Amino acid sequence: MDTNETLRAHISALVDGELPQADAELALAALQERDGKQAWDRYHLIRDTLRATPAPDLSPGFAERLATALAHEQGRLPSDRGDLADGNGSGSGGANAVTGSTGQAAILANPGDS
Repeated sequence: MDTNETLRAHISALVDGELPQADAELALAALQERDGKQAWDRYHLIRDTLRATPAPDLSPGFAERLATALAHEQGRLPSDRGDLADGNGSGSGGANAVTGSTGQAAILANPGDS
């Protein structure tokens, strides 16, 4: 990791309140530079945006559909024998159980949005 990446990581950790005290002096010194100030502003904008964005509501039955899809996928995992020999990386059986023929939206969609 180069010095600029390290400083940005320290500034990000400082914004999140996760910077070890041993690294605080270096991060605070970086904030005196233009790049450090820009990183500070950018990380605050990202944090504020993430905190202001409400999590989407999951559709009724989502957990059950996901559990069923995952149960079907367990039987389709490639084995140590090289079941991916067909070259497309999907193993045997075509479309995966999560997406099926109707696509991932069938699992994730909120019925009120369709």
